[in-house]
Amino acid sequence: MPQSRPPDPEVLAELRRLRARLPSLTGAVAASVDGLVLAGDTAPGVEPEGVAALTAAALGVSVRLADATGQGDFRELLVRGAEGYVATYAAGGSAVLTLLAEPRVNVGRLHLEARRTGARIGELVDRTNRTHPPPGTGATAPTTRPAEPGA
Repeated sequence: MPQSRPPDPEVLAELRRLRARLPSLTGAVAASVDGLVLAGDTAPGVEPEGVAALTAAALGVSVRLADATGQGDFRELLVRGAEGYVATYAAGGSAVLTLLAEPRVNVGRLHLEARRTGARIGELVDRTNRTHPPPGTGATAPTTRPAEPGA
């Protein structure tokens, strides 16, 4: 699993504001498209690093599926399990927002709030990447699509 860096305080503040607006959220993780945690606010027993790594894997499949079916760039993924929801949203060109929610969540409100928060997180992360690019990425932000495995 990729090593985590200290949480981004602005991103963490966005996650906490989102959880305050949606009390049925049980967790929120912002991560880079390659699975590094940017910030996480999760319930005990839920490891943000594991969520971020699984999100990166699901993102790769989702990007391919959307592309192969002519649906355009990835925007969001919703998984409904017996005990609740896992929802992942694009957050700018280099990050994703993954939310965990109780089964009783209002999915329409979840989408509305998450899309707004994802856009704000994307702006924060993309701005940071433009001014301080991650090592090995050059002078600009990473690609909007996750790297293809084996590439």
